[in-house]
Amino acid sequence: MTDHDLVRDAGARLAQAGLGLARTPLCAVGLVLIPLQLYAYPLILVTIGVPLLLLFTALARRYTGFFRRWAGRVLESEIPAPYRVPANRGPMTRVRTVATDPATWRDLAFLPVNAIVGILCGVLPVGLLANGLLGFVVPLIWLDHGLVEYGLLSYDTPGNFVLAPLLGLAFLVLAWWAIPRAARLHAKVARWLLAPSATATLTDRVRVLADSRADTVDAQAAELRRIERDLHDGAQARLVALGMSLGMAEELLSRDPRAAQELLAEARQSSNQALSELRALVRGIHPPVLADRGLDGALRALALAHPLPVEVDLELAGRPEAPVESAAYFAVAEALTNVAKHSGASSAWVRVRHEGGRLGVMVGDDGRGGAVASDDGGLRGIERRLAAFDGTLGIASPVGGPTIVTMELPCELSSVKTSSSSGTA
Repeated sequence: MTDHDLVRDAGARLAQAGLGLARTPLCAVGLVLIPLQLYAYPLILVTIGVPLLLLFTALARRYTGFFRRWAGRVLESEIPAPYRVPANRGPMTRVRTVATDPATWRDLAFLPVNAIVGILCGVLPVGLLANGLLGFVVPLIWLDHGLVEYGLLSYDTPGNFVLAPLLGLAFLVLAWWAIPRAARLHAKVARWLLAPSATATLTDRVRVLADSRADTVDAQAAELRRIERDLHDGAQARLVALGMSLGMAEELLSRDPRAAQELLAEARQSSNQALSELRALVRGIHPPVLADRGLDGALRALALAHPLPVEVDLELAGRPEAPVESAAYFAVAEALTNVAKHSGASSAWVRVRHEGGRLGVMVGDDGRGGAVASDDGGLRGIERRLAAFDGTLGIASPVGGPTIVTMELPCELSSVKTSSSSGTA
């Protein structure tokens, strides 16, 4: 470590110690919220307690939210809020949700613990620093006054005079070691009390999986209805017409060969159209290009058919599982369709990577921005499709653009490298 790095690290630790000391009054202020919130509960019986409880609970949650965000920054790991969401906006429903939410009571338990731990972690490093500096200052005072007591030492002998700087140096070394650890200790205590409990995390996970399963079942039912409708209105109708044309041609073949020939020509045309519709339907279920050429070839074919120039940048060390590959393909297809319909963009791009056991797909454009996942929109459909595989969807689309849609799917790749390419289609 160079002298410059040492000085910078020392400045950072001094600043950290100062911020820790500055947080101590805030830690103590939180104690005021305990009687305020508890006092509001019996007042619910006389109605005035309803707004008071909601107000004081909101203040407590904003207070604990500050420490939750601070602890997340210190520990470099986001701490999610564990609160339940009420079924509706009625005040009594909100009161019932607040009163029965375990996170509300954990917040109350956090307030006194935070006051004790926060003050201790804020004052102790500064106290060590002060004692360390005092060890170098006391000998100078002793020179002026002849005798000064520093802790248990009396500076009336030369030996004790020498011990003062050594003791001060020990305090400074201890302070150097304690400053970051005190902050992390405070942050870990905050995470322990403010993060969702294991039961709450499991409950939330079960809820997410139940919602995802319901969305998947609905999507599959809608897809089956679409396939049935396409078969009934398209290929089936043409095959029925084909059978009728062949029957009429059979009747006319002996007495009017020319008319029979025209009917046979129409039947051949109807069979070609029915075959084309069946092929299109099959592509909608699972595109043959995806099975033959993998995700790279399928996305490039998709880009070539797009009305805008689309750049495809794909690097994969293997091939994803077939269901995940299909979900990624159709998600990109829907995203590019939205680009063509709504973005007003002049170009788009697709980037695919696999890192940390997750397939990451990004679709961007240079359009007007402002894209949101509405309930009946294509982005919401993408989100439901990804949720079936425990995937996530992120949208960054400020007004004025650009728009970037990020999709992640947990998956493993095959061992054989299938694609590593970049280009413009």
